[in-house]
Amino acid sequence: MTPPSSAAHGLSRRGLFTGAAAAGTAAALPSLLAPAPAVAAPKAPATTAAKPVAAFPGAVVKPGDGRYPALSRGNNHRFVGEPEYIRLVNSTADVVQAVQEAVDAGKRIAVRSGGHCYENFVDDRAVKVVIDLSEFNTVSFDQQRGAFSVEAGAMLGEVYERLYKGWGVTVPGGNCPTVCAGGHVAGGGYGSLSRKHGLIVDHLHAVEVVVVDASGKARAVIATNAPRDPNRELWWAHTGAGGGTFGVVTRYWFRSPGASGSDPAKLLPQPPSEVWIHNVVWPWSALDENSFGRLVRNYGAWHERNSGPDSPYRDLFSQLKLIHPSNGVVVMSTQIDAGAPNAEKLLDSFLAAVTDGVGAPHTVTERHRLPWLQATRWTGFTGPDSTQRFKGKPAYFRKNFTEAQTRTMYRHLTREDFKSSGAFMTLASIGGQGNAVAPDATAVAQRDSVIKFQCGVLWTDAAEDARQLEWVRGLYREMFSATGGVPVPNEQTDGLFINYADVDARDPELNTSSVPWSTLYFKGNYPRLQRAKAAWDPKNLFRHTLSIEPPK
Repeated sequence: MTPPSSAAHGLSRRGLFTGAAAAGTAAALPSLLAPAPAVAAPKAPATTAAKPVAAFPGAVVKPGDGRYPALSRGNNHRFVGEPEYIRLVNSTADVVQAVQEAVDAGKRIAVRSGGHCYENFVDDRAVKVVIDLSEFNTVSFDQQRGAFSVEAGAMLGEVYERLYKGWGVTVPGGNCPTVCAGGHVAGGGYGSLSRKHGLIVDHLHAVEVVVVDASGKARAVIATNAPRDPNRELWWAHTGAGGGTFGVVTRYWFRSPGASGSDPAKLLPQPPSEVWIHNVVWPWSALDENSFGRLVRNYGAWHERNSGPDSPYRDLFSQLKLIHPSNGVVVMSTQIDAGAPNAEKLLDSFLAAVTDGVGAPHTVTERHRLPWLQATRWTGFTGPDSTQRFKGKPAYFRKNFTEAQTRTMYRHLTREDFKSSGAFMTLASIGGQGNAVAPDATAVAQRDSVIKFQCGVLWTDAAEDARQLEWVRGLYREMFSATGGVPVPNEQTDGLFINYADVDARDPELNTSSVPWSTLYFKGNYPRLQRAKAAWDPKNLFRHTLSIEPPK
């Protein structure tokens, strides 16, 4: 997941690489203008079939190679790895070979697809081999399995475009087009269609993983959601436990539960033809502690009331972005299916509920219909890939924010001794159909929350690390001071989201609750994940600070 832009409106981002230009042939048309010449035209020289373009050949990149600085780090520039080499792969066989060579040499392995990890799970100096899946990125329909195949290096923007252009379908994944499927899916990713169609893992049919057995032999295993599949627990473990913990995911297959038949266009959700997009801003100059608090609590109260699976608002997704006052405004970006019954009235009702009694003027900066595919690139929900240093901290909310929490938000954003344009809090809509799934049906246990909260900060200067970290940790610790500095599972909050990884949950000075980090992330699903870990990674070769630990 890409951190939000620090720009005032979140409107700048890198261009989306669409990738999936359709190939075609032109039909020859007879000439309607002139008769054939009297003299026979000379014969064209014999031609040979064009040679196919070679697939990405793979590579081994070592220190001294000009590519090494770029490939030894992800998007969070707080962390830079020092691997002995980076292995770029383009097939499952390549991955098996790469894993086997590293295991035989006793070298620590990490895996990268898109590079959007919040922490140093890959860029850890203990890691000696990075397996880079970014060029292993095909999206296709697998006739044999009756499901869509998505390789781990495929960027979400490419996935949406290829599925939609080819078959008119999609998966309800995240809003950042450059995040890759590899880690996003395994962590239970969500996005603007998740209130209507659930999480992306709710449509996961199968997964291919390169694992290493107790004897040290690497092999590729395909695990499906079929009840009698002997590998089913490996599939289940990849529906929300996060990446890099059981093996190397090489590809996923998607097909919606209950889908049948052979028509690919009926095997995954069809996205809206068009959506209404809506952007609203409130000037910081008109917001005080009371109006700010009213705005945030209005937003939370609306989500409490309207996040059931059958809500007429399940077609609506929104983000309230509380960005630092130096950016000038607070921003709310919203999307709703234009084909939903009374879509515009629902959008107006939502805005009225959020603005009720705030007392500060707001301005609608954008409101128009947009084809859904173009809306996947809308800058209201997407930010640029970070080339900065970053720290983010997440929370699930089941119920609205308290007055004490909104006062804390306001106070930390308006501190006179901390003026950083990269400081933010984001409140994102969840719930809807995502809450219709049982907590143990997938590894994502948080199935009755209504808002995903994230606070964070972006900066560039390494000398600023301590000050920036102090701000975001101080805000978070105070917001959850009643529960030991973390959002423990209780009536209001429900723990943490692994795709917004925050290693502070393991720090006893920052998590003073009696709730361990593993419960915050995985709740009652953790023992089952540990059993899967013991079965599929018995040597604990695939590990990082928040990976599933073997049972003791």
